[in-house]
Amino acid sequence: MGGPENIESLTHCATRLRFQLRDDELVDAAALDKIPAVMGSVPQAGNRYQVIIGGGVATVFNEINNLPSMKAGAAAPKSDADVKAEARAKTKGKNVWMDSFFEYLADSFRPILGVLLGASLIIAFAAVMDAFGVQDFRAEVKPAGWAFLDTLWRSVFYFLPIMVAYNASKKLNVDPWLGAAIMGALMTPEFIALSSRDDLACVEDLTLGTQQCTADVFGLPMVLSDYGGNVFVPLMMAAVLGLVYHGIKKIIPESLQLVFVPFLSMVIMIPVTAFILGPIGVWAGSSLGTALAWLNNTVPLLFAILIPMLYPFLVPLGLHWPLNALMLMNIDTLGYDFIQGPMGAWNFACFGATAGVLVLALREKDAQMRQTSTGALIAGLFGGISEPSLYGIHLRFARIYPRMLVGCFVGGLTIGVGSMLMGTNGVIASAFAFTSLLTIPLFSPMGLYVIAIALAFFTAMALVVITDYRTPEQKAEALARIAEQDAQGGPHVDILAEEEAEAGFETPAEMAGITEQDAAPYMPEVELGSESAAVATATRVKAKAPALQPGAVTVLDSPMDGTIVPLAEVPDAGFASGAVGKGVAVNPSVGKLVSPGDAKVLMTFPTGHAIGLKMDSGIEVLIHIGLDTVNMKGEGFEVLVKKGDLVKKGDPLVNFDIGAINAAGYSPITPVLVTNHKRFGGVEDLAKGQVASGQALLEVSAKE
Repeated sequence: MGGPENIESLTHCATRLRFQLRDDELVDAAALDKIPAVMGSVPQAGNRYQVIIGGGVATVFNEINNLPSMKAGAAAPKSDADVKAEARAKTKGKNVWMDSFFEYLADSFRPILGVLLGASLIIAFAAVMDAFGVQDFRAEVKPAGWAFLDTLWRSVFYFLPIMVAYNASKKLNVDPWLGAAIMGALMTPEFIALSSRDDLACVEDLTLGTQQCTADVFGLPMVLSDYGGNVFVPLMMAAVLGLVYHGIKKIIPESLQLVFVPFLSMVIMIPVTAFILGPIGVWAGSSLGTALAWLNNTVPLLFAILIPMLYPFLVPLGLHWPLNALMLMNIDTLGYDFIQGPMGAWNFACFGATAGVLVLALREKDAQMRQTSTGALIAGLFGGISEPSLYGIHLRFARIYPRMLVGCFVGGLTIGVGSMLMGTNGVIASAFAFTSLLTIPLFSPMGLYVIAIALAFFTAMALVVITDYRTPEQKAEALARIAEQDAQGGPHVDILAEEEAEAGFETPAEMAGITEQDAAPYMPEVELGSESAAVATATRVKAKAPALQPGAVTVLDSPMDGTIVPLAEVPDAGFASGAVGKGVAVNPSVGKLVSPGDAKVLMTFPTGHAIGLKMDSGIEVLIHIGLDTVNMKGEGFEVLVKKGDLVKKGDPLVNFDIGAINAAGYSPITPVLVTNHKRFGGVEDLAKGQVASGQALLEVSAKE
């Protein structure tokens, strides 16, 4: 990503890491896509970059933030909200408000997608039990055990307004607990008890078939509603709260804000929400749901086709959030939702296209695409999450979209025609659910839904398999990559270029300072000075590095004077376990670090505490000066080289002050590690006791 100093902010959603970068041209996209955990990467406008991870995105997010290089050396990253605000400030035109609106919706729902998915699977289990006659899912009176089961999912959907209020308030830089408390006031037993009074004025709502009651509160009419599951009201409330909250903060002295800002906000916003915003939100949600219901009832065929055909374009732009909010509102007001059924046609067409990619990857023995498509397909079929497929594959290969859209059309057409023949109002869902294999029992008529999603899935899959998802050039490139890896026995080290060419160099070979003569020992079949040699050098000639040749033994010299410390005895679990790499440690006696051999500098840190080298032999070495010395923030360290420099054995790399390290309370013990040790047969210590700079330190042997 260009190093920690290039990252302004880092957030994540259910499947993606979201980077706001200072310069997106510094991203090594090729190296990024080679990482096994990465399903794909998507550059976006405004120096934004998304990396698709899948279900383990939260773990990867935490691991990145816990890296020493993210905690020191770079300028303090801005918050996600700050970066987005700056981006909006630079934008001109009417789209600013639209972008802000959808961003507000997305950030209000995105953090709770996990619990929504969990709750939907619990509902799916209950629906399966209902289908097999074990227990009536919709019965008003249930045995205690089954009633308790309802609490497992009801807790999410009933208290959804409080969760949305929390996220929406946080998005607007308002105390999120304040937003949650205001919304929670309308869900307390005391508020709910108002609906049971004898002095209410009630009227029938003919549109929804419900009763609407009004209570006299301090002489004012208050329309009473059950706000459980409502999402429009907390969104409106948080928006108004943002204005009130920040307005009060401007008036109240800072010393009094802790008490009086929340107090005044609650005194103002709870009545405003109860008397005004709540009834408006309920009406707005009901009206939108009624309008779509009218379209579904009046022109069911058009509705069934329109929804799955729109979603492939709405999801990448984040414009699907309003529809998700409507689904939740429909469940709350109508007891069912009619949008999720046609939406399932889109999801399964998306997963079908991914399955087609997997079939071709298996046929061609393409390990890279097999891994990417397998992870995306599992996330889709069992989690109902389309982003890994969409961002990891579909948006990377333009030919997929037309084939996927055919599947969407077939699935939507099946639902529309089937509904007309069966005399139903489309396919409805009894609860909000992610459209996956596990949630099929929630849809009715289930048979029609299964047929529709199956046709959508296999249509998209067949079209991808038969017509391919790549252009002829992309396919030729993939086949060449696969053939090359097979010939080399799998992925290998690129002698001429491990990294992409940087500005100012025409080829990676030139970037590394490698000529035909340098490459000749690794290309015995090519005659120096020939046209083929020149072409090979300029086009990233690839061969196994010397250290990887069968039977090769490579010796690395000590980069400093000092005393040997076995790696297992290093007082740092990360290094001692060998998780970072294999090697040994040196307790330095002189504050001078030199190169253990001829190499290229792969990375340096602004703090100067560590340096990464790629030896000409193909061995990658990390030298970490001291333990936890990243916390010194560069004090006592002088880095003498920069990334990309070519160094010789014994060249000075870093000067450091051992006394300063000790005075700061840190250990100067320096691990010297082979980080790509898994490529080799073994890494052995050669030195004991005292060691001098330039003395043999490690022996690295190739696999036989």
